[in-house]
Amino acid sequence: MNDQLFQQLVSSIKEGGTILRGKKKASRQRTHQWPDAQSVREKLGLTQSQFAGLIGISIRTLQNWEQGHRRPEGTARALLRVAEQHPQAVLEALHA
Repeated sequence: MNDQLFQQLVSSIKEGGTILRGKKKASRQRTHQWPDAQSVREKLGLTQSQFAGLIGISIRTLQNWEQGHRRPEGTARALLRVAEQHPQAVLEALHA
């Protein structure tokens, strides 16, 4: 690593520490909006058992999502977002 890159790295680390300590605001922030599994399931008109079977997860996993103990991640989160926007399309695609 050359000196210039190293100095940029050191500067970034120091700036990150300043932001973490609340002495400086981050230039951008990212917030995650997690899909509400229960509202998606209810929109589809399915029981927990039916919905879990439809998307290929255990009932316990679905219950953890609905109770806020865990959050859906990756593909499951993407599928829930699609189901929020296009519930009929998801039902048609997954029942086929």
